[in-house]
Amino acid sequence: MTASPTRDDPHAGQPVRTAGAALDGARAAVILVHGRGASAESILSLAEALPVDGVAYLAPQAAGGTWYPLGFMSPIPRNEPGITSSMWAIDRLFARIADAGVPPERTMLLGFSQGACLATEYVARHARRYGGVAGLSGGLIGPDGTPRDYAGSLDGTPVFLGCSDVDFHIPAERVRETAEVLARLGGDVDMRLYPGMGHGVNEDEIEAVRGIVQGLGD
Repeated sequence: MTASPTRDDPHAGQPVRTAGAALDGARAAVILVHGRGASAESILSLAEALPVDGVAYLAPQAAGGTWYPLGFMSPIPRNEPGITSSMWAIDRLFARIADAGVPPERTMLLGFSQGACLATEYVARHARRYGGVAGLSGGLIGPDGTPRDYAGSLDGTPVFLGCSDVDFHIPAERVRETAEVLARLGGDVDMRLYPGMGHGVNEDEIEAVRGIVQGLGD
């Protein structure tokens, strides 16, 4: 039964686009979360750069193309119910993937920009062993000084964080803080800040992510 959108859960009932292997019978899965004003189809194009046999790629769509309305460093209550609804959308995808026989430890969560903020915040709030995490041009949600006393353990989950050192949207210090928090939670963190890069994804990041995808299920 498909969930329907409500005032508290605006992202319920949105489509999920897929690529790669069929989920039933896949050995691993990657959830790709798009950025502000983008689409599931746009982030799913990354799957073409990560061609690994036996991996299912799934990309959820945000209602109106935006997961939450304001900047990611705004007070969290001002971005609700978008943030919570986004977390539920990711929850539903993990449940769908697990029902198909692929557990979290063989599932990677990847996001770009607003999607990277959601991906990193999600794994911090739901710390456990994942197949991998990639935050491309993003970081943990909330203003400076937000408590980061998350529970649980990432238990060695490979984590890649990539961003420009002068990204207009994502302060480098927030990427560093995100790396520190996820490492403290037990993640095996690889953080790379690229001098003078724009707000985008480069080939070095693609290679790093591809390496994690290739290791899923090993």
